[in-house]
Amino acid sequence: MQLIIMDARLARSRSITLSGPRLLLAALGLAVVLMCLAAGLYHLVFLKGAREGWPVVSDLVRPLAQDDTAQRDRFLRQNIDAMARKVGEMQARMVQLESLGDRISGLAGVPLPAHGNARSGVAPGQGGVLVASRPLSLQDLQRTLDELEQLSGQRADWMTVMESRLMDQHLAKHMIPTQEPVPGNVVGSGFGWRIDPITGRSALHTGLDFATAQGSDILAAAGGVVVAQEFHPAYGNMVEIDHGNQVITRYAHASKVVVRRGDLVRRGQKIAEVGTTGRSTGPHLHFEVWVQGVLQDPRKFLAAGDAATRAAAARGGPAPAAVARR
Repeated sequence: MQLIIMDARLARSRSITLSGPRLLLAALGLAVVLMCLAAGLYHLVFLKGAREGWPVVSDLVRPLAQDDTAQRDRFLRQNIDAMARKVGEMQARMVQLESLGDRISGLAGVPLPAHGNARSGVAPGQGGVLVASRPLSLQDLQRTLDELEQLSGQRADWMTVMESRLMDQHLAKHMIPTQEPVPGNVVGSGFGWRIDPITGRSALHTGLDFATAQGSDILAAAGGVVVAQEFHPAYGNMVEIDHGNQVITRYAHASKVVVRRGDLVRRGQKIAEVGTTGRSTGPHLHFEVWVQGVLQDPRKFLAAGDAATRAAAARGGPAPAAVARR
């Protein structure tokens, strides 16, 4: 293609020859210029006219704007409905957690806080026939989420209290001397008055005697701290363990002691070996329990451990760690 440009005043002419590629580039450039002009016209005239309410332009643009608004509303409604379903699932899970919390509170012995209150707006018991429903608004959804967040925070604080209480109970169980110090051995002499085997006179026996072979393991009846490890003229090699709450157990006549004063021991841990040191007529363990400085019959504590073991066996579960036998 050849273009001839003539200047009448100067009586001059100029010719421009456009080949195929140049012609294509020129057409593209012209199209881009027209698109820019159209966009600018739409922005300056139609949008401005729609905002300011120009009579003719407003009537032309209103259907397009209404259609765009309707699409946005539908998209927003779909998102709100999806979020509402998720919130419903969260509420159902919260109800399950409430039921679990009721059971845990029974185990811990701490009452569960009231479900509903004026602040959270959550009532403990609601229901009935669904007569009609209305779509949730964004404000309704936000209010429900705020209530769930507040309730979950309250339950998290309560669960922390329950964890602390259950931990205290767990530790308390493990600090009660219910583990037999020499499992599987028959008690030779019980707690109370008896004929002393050395003097032949009536005397108070302050503990239980477990007759067993020399060198048999002596186990801690409960967890605690070793407060004494010494040789006593009557008790021989002796170990005392403080279990807290003014409960102390004493293990006497040991041939060998494997713990020292200040050691932390757990229930069922080996602390010594059976012997016949001190005032003894043969290999055995003399076991005592002191509560608030007063001697107690150790059978009461060991019997409690046996009862817990039988109860666990009746339920078909394993023996509790607090009274497990080795």
